[in-house]
Amino acid sequence: MTPITRRTFLAGTAAAATTLAGGPYVHAQKKGGLLRVVPHADLKVLDPIWTTGYITRNHGYMIFDTLFAMDSNLKVQPQMVEKWTASANKMKWTFALRDGLKFHDGQPVTAEDCVVSIKRWGARDALGRLLMGSIGRMAAVDKKTFAIDLEQPFGLVLEALGKPSSNVPFIMPARLATTDANEQVKEMVGSGPYKFAAGEWQPGNKVVYLANADYAPRKETPSGAAGAKRALVDRVEWRYIPDAATASAALEAGEVDFWENIPLDFAPTLEKNPNVVIFVSDTRGSQGWLRPNHLQPPFNNKKARQALLYMADQKTYLDTVVGNAKYYKICPAVFMCGGTPFESAVGAPKQDLEKARQLLKDSGYDGRPIVVLDPTDSPYAHAPALVTADLLKKIGATVDVAAMDWSTMLARRANKGPTAQGGWNIFHTWSTSLDVITPAVHAAVGGAGDKAWFGWPTNETVEKLRTDFVRQPDPAKQKQIAEQIQQIAYDEVPYVSWGQFVVPNAFRKNVRGVLQFGATLLWNISV
Repeated sequence: MTPITRRTFLAGTAAAATTLAGGPYVHAQKKGGLLRVVPHADLKVLDPIWTTGYITRNHGYMIFDTLFAMDSNLKVQPQMVEKWTASANKMKWTFALRDGLKFHDGQPVTAEDCVVSIKRWGARDALGRLLMGSIGRMAAVDKKTFAIDLEQPFGLVLEALGKPSSNVPFIMPARLATTDANEQVKEMVGSGPYKFAAGEWQPGNKVVYLANADYAPRKETPSGAAGAKRALVDRVEWRYIPDAATASAALEAGEVDFWENIPLDFAPTLEKNPNVVIFVSDTRGSQGWLRPNHLQPPFNNKKARQALLYMADQKTYLDTVVGNAKYYKICPAVFMCGGTPFESAVGAPKQDLEKARQLLKDSGYDGRPIVVLDPTDSPYAHAPALVTADLLKKIGATVDVAAMDWSTMLARRANKGPTAQGGWNIFHTWSTSLDVITPAVHAAVGGAGDKAWFGWPTNETVEKLRTDFVRQPDPAKQKQIAEQIQQIAYDEVPYVSWGQFVVPNAFRKNVRGVLQFGATLLWNISV
């Protein structure tokens, strides 16, 4: 095993990106036109630091840029950074920005913007908090240069600054990045290839992005999230179509160009259409999550959370959510299955409904309704919510299934209060391999309490182990730490995995230059 540095950080994931349909440097660089996209959810939350929701992450990639980015070979490459140096002991780092970086409001990007943006990201993101905990000083040296002085060794500095998925360390103007990390920024101003057309944003209907004529792309060939970002179309429209049959018909008729996260039962029909391409952006797959609220009863009690663990059976969920076994696998590993560096079955239990029923009773559960958030417009969250509701009833729980759309759920899951005040007990989601594959990036195993990912578990031992992991250069010891974290996860139950699966996308054959990646990237595309 090699150390978790550049290559193994996301080893084997779909970040091993390629370019589909000929690629942007194979076909003629056609410019202009309109790209019409059906996103996987309605965009209601705009701040990609405030939430980990993938719809908001994808929105962030449209308008913000990053200091570093992950390429198709799983290597961190400079993006906004022109050059950087590190001391021999890797305790002092200096970064210089490339020329031509300008925010959408016309202001130049400065080193101070980068410092403030990193700090805000580091207050929310799991890997960011680990990095910030190792930094002694971070400050601008001049207008284009900033320095990081570490107090403790940290082996993933570039990987952290180039983190490819939620939360992505996007760079914002300092005037926005000074916003408290627990509050959303009030304005969408980035320095990326597209501008957010705020006046045309219609929640529940449409999001519009306009090509940024002032954006200066890098000269390297696009590769993953790295290299040149070219806004080849003048206008990108996200058209929210919650009904899958309507979205499928629109794609087949050529009324839209790109459909993100298609339900698997629509794939066979679309595959027969000669004008449609089906592709999987993350070939390693995603991990489905059942996330309990650790702050509110009954799941503030460990025995109630353990009841969820023994209640759940991955095959039941996967057969319901995915249906076709060629698209899923039962996986006991916290850090993904399929040749991943920290794959392990340590601590994984088997379904035992009687044990689950007894654990729920022993927790002191008083019969009050357990509120399960149900985003009905998301097949990969709606279906597992219904499975969970059924299983909860089987172990003696009263269930309140709260129907809503995905974006409403993203907003509601931030509510830490009791259910009577708009809070919740359980929500379901999924995470791509980019966000699960190591203890450094896996937000759901973290135990940082109020600063933890939605659900807010507290576990000081796990937090210490995660810190030990990023400071440990020995791969064998990294493996030991990962297994320790997994064992704790199966005891404390910060979340329950309902299985591993792949999610396909689809686009019309007139769409050229689609980049395959663990996040939806819409630059370098022509129509």
